Amino acid sequence: MTYRFDPELAAVVPMLPQPDLTDLAGFRALLAEFQHARRVDATGVDVQDLHVPGPPDAPEVPIRVYRPQGRTRPTAGLLNIHGGGFVLGDIGIDDASCVDLVRALGVVVVSVDYRLAPEHPFPAALEDCYVALEWMAANTSHLGVDPARVAVRGISAGGGLAAALALLTRDRGGPPLCYQFLGVPELDDRLNTPSMRRFVDTPMWNRPNAIISWTSYLGEGVPGTLDVSPYAAPARATDLTGLPPAYISVMEFDPLRDEGIAYAQALLAADVAVELHLFPGTFHGSGVAAQATISRREHAEGKAALSAALGLGGEPAS
Repeated sequence: MTYRFDPELAAVVPMLPQPDLTDLAGFRALLAEFQHARRVDATGVDVQDLHVPGPPDAPEVPIRVYRPQGRTRPTAGLLNIHGGGFVLGDIGIDDASCVDLVRALGVVVVSVDYRLAPEHPFPAALEDCYVALEWMAANTSHLGVDPARVAVRGISAGGGLAAALALLTRDRGGPPLCYQFLGVPELDDRLNTPSMRRFVDTPMWNRPNAIISWTSYLGEGVPGTLDVSPYAAPARATDLTGLPPAYISVMEFDPLRDEGIAYAQALLAADVAVELHLFPGTFHGSGVAAQATISRREHAEGKAALSAALGLGGEPAS
């Protein structure tokens, strides 16, 4: 199909990798090679790798903590959950964005290296994120985080996990979240929205990959059936009351577009404050073309929303 991409983005489409989840091992190896070759300048940011106690009968969960150097006053805390269709990525994939958030906002970021499907299907990833949130809440004093200003941020599958985590911690009476940042979230296993049916060959993410993603996460034959948990697919949740305010971004030519819009509408119907951004001419992951004008606007607006929600405007650095 032909898509009306933003001209700056259209120019980079031929150079972009096309994730092929039919060869999961091969694509994981390519992604690892790319990450190994990339160097992130963390000047001004303290970075520490730790392990926190895992869920019952599960291994410890690796986390990476990013803190602004020299800060002496408590600040907001952000639990970061990386993307990758539930099957790709690790703690290093968001290094650059986490460092950027610490520098730009002065926040403390804790990033989670959750277990991946299909080796570890639902609820492994979500439970890993939950114990990371519990650890973060228990260590706010040590981290220099205001316990009233702990938020969750996730992109793509990480956005779906972030939405699920907000549901889970509400229902368990776990650590409260003040905000949920859901970037192009993967929310609905039913794969039945107009955008999901239409966008079968879009760059970076498309319907065939979404089918593999959900099958890997939930198990063969499970996606689309009646008994899928809302903690796996938050679009299935019937009670969204009492959830933290949300930011949701969607891209015009992304299979996930309509489920993100629908989730924003459902949150609003439950009287949850929502900021919804649809970026024209974009596709899933188009922000990798970081110098494109629309990508710069997407990144700037996301940080501005976080700054406002976390009460960071005008805060001194120390």
